[in-house]
Amino acid sequence: MCENSQLAELISLKGQVAVITGAASGIGRATAVRLAEAEAAVALLDVDETSGEAVKKEINFSGGKANFYRCDVTSNEECRSAVEKIISDFGRIDILFNNAGVIRRKSLVELNEEEWDLVLNVNLKAIYLLSRYVIPHMAKNGGGSIINTGSGWGLRGGARAAAYCASMGGTVNLTRAMAIDHGRDNIRVNCVCPGDTDTPLLHSEAAQLGEEKEKFLKEAAARPLERIGQPLDIANTVLYLAGGLSSWVTGSVLAVDGGGTA
Repeated sequence: MCENSQLAELISLKGQVAVITGAASGIGRATAVRLAEAEAAVALLDVDETSGEAVKKEINFSGGKANFYRCDVTSNEECRSAVEKIISDFGRIDILFNNAGVIRRKSLVELNEEEWDLVLNVNLKAIYLLSRYVIPHMAKNGGGSIINTGSGWGLRGGARAAAYCASMGGTVNLTRAMAIDHGRDNIRVNCVCPGDTDTPLLHSEAAQLGEEKEKFLKEAAARPLERIGQPLDIANTVLYLAGGLSSWVTGSVLAVDGGGTA
């Protein structure tokens, strides 16, 4: 019974505050719900106010605690303001899940400059912007956990996804650099790299490539576990990286892709 109690404490996030970007849908939404189930209070960041408020209501209706903050994570001022509001409302930040992401399925010569900037800003620059305001609060409170969303295409290249691959490669190595710099403050920084996961982002890829969605999803399932991922697959991994079960894990890059990079 004692061992079970200790395990429950390792899994529980009670008393902690988690900030999640891209929280209105897909992996972000699933992770917000999962961390709330583990008793964390969750701060939901997204530009989609309607869906973000819906996730907030879902969590609060189920007995959790959530607030929604509209935030363009590519804006320095909006990231600074969001962190200030979260600290004012919750008093602390223990977990940061940098999850917001976009993709443009184009080769380098097909991309225009605006598309390149959009993908790099949302997927990579946003990690820098939000983390730089969160880390001092984590350090003041004695530590925390930062999880960055990467991709299998941060570990190897992919066709017609030049900007996305660049941003994901940057995310992987930025994670390592952050882990080195902030370990002294007991801040752990890790990267979860999903494979193709059943989210609006994945569905948008089929449209961008002009492919029939069902065929595209079937091809995406061609991996050892013979299925695409579900948002909860990633959410469960974030729960592990956020809490006490991973207390000596930092600077890691964890592929959660059904064996796709194997």
